[in-house]
Amino acid sequence: MSSTIRQAVSELSLPVPWGEIRGKVWGPDDGRPVLCLHGWADNCGTFNTLIPLLPKECRCVAVDLPGHGLSSHRPPGVFYSFPAYVADVRRVVDGLQWTKFSIIGHSMGGNIAAMFSALFPEMVDAVILLDAFGFIPLYPTEISKVMKQGMDEMLQFEKMTEEKKRVYTYEKAVERLLAANPTLSEDSVNILLERGLVRVEGGFVFSRDLRVNFKNIVRVTLEQSLEMQSRIQASVLLILADEGFGKTSPESDKQKVTDKLLQGYRDRNHTLVTVAGDHHVHLNDPEVVALFVSDFLQTNVFSQQLQPSGHTSTL
Repeated sequence: MSSTIRQAVSELSLPVPWGEIRGKVWGPDDGRPVLCLHGWADNCGTFNTLIPLLPKECRCVAVDLPGHGLSSHRPPGVFYSFPAYVADVRRVVDGLQWTKFSIIGHSMGGNIAAMFSALFPEMVDAVILLDAFGFIPLYPTEISKVMKQGMDEMLQFEKMTEEKKRVYTYEKAVERLLAANPTLSEDSVNILLERGLVRVEGGFVFSRDLRVNFKNIVRVTLEQSLEMQSRIQASVLLILADEGFGKTSPESDKQKVTDKLLQGYRDRNHTLVTVAGDHHVHLNDPEVVALFVSDFLQTNVFSQQLQPSGHTSTL
């Protein structure tokens, strides 16, 4: 494993039509570009502990996705969806003037990373999915119900005369985030709250847009997911936590869908690894995943040898 990044961390702001996308940057100006995408309701702080353990050759940019952290919320009436986030990623890399880069995505960020890599395969040289399968397919019979729920939630929200955000003390905000995300350590909660809270009169409010809580109305089937998966040209490393997102009953419908997605990665000789930990293992215990990520980048990106596929391991 290469020596770690020691450069100072800097703030990033990129203009978008409705405001700005904020983020943080680690590593040398001429480093190998790596874009880091956080999970739902998190922010770019989720990579604070992992990125310093990655090779010093990396130029890591972690962004707050729209509606999260310090980035602008989407305009009124606009839904949050995976395709919209993919367009945001394109805005970010165009703003950075990157034409080829690697992506590390946790949870929702992993699904955005996989979809981007399917739609713009020529731009991505490596995909690292942290406790994510890359896609969240639904059965066709479920899609209309989910779409309607998301629309109903948005329309009901728009009927409110004023957006009311609850004001918390810092201690109460910590309690709420821990209750909503029991896999987070208290140190991890404090890291996420650095960008997840805004000070107001009387205390703090959460910075994220309330609309990110609504159902994502743009959904795909398993067949569509597998088709997009087949379009990814980059090598893929999928790191699952044994107590994480994928822990389900072997006979459940979710597990059957997941098995088909995982088999799709195996069939294309991508790398699948299971580590001890929970959904936020990359933040709580970054050493557990850092070696896998670093070795994968060294082999598939930094090495001068031509290796079109990753190494395969067994879950």
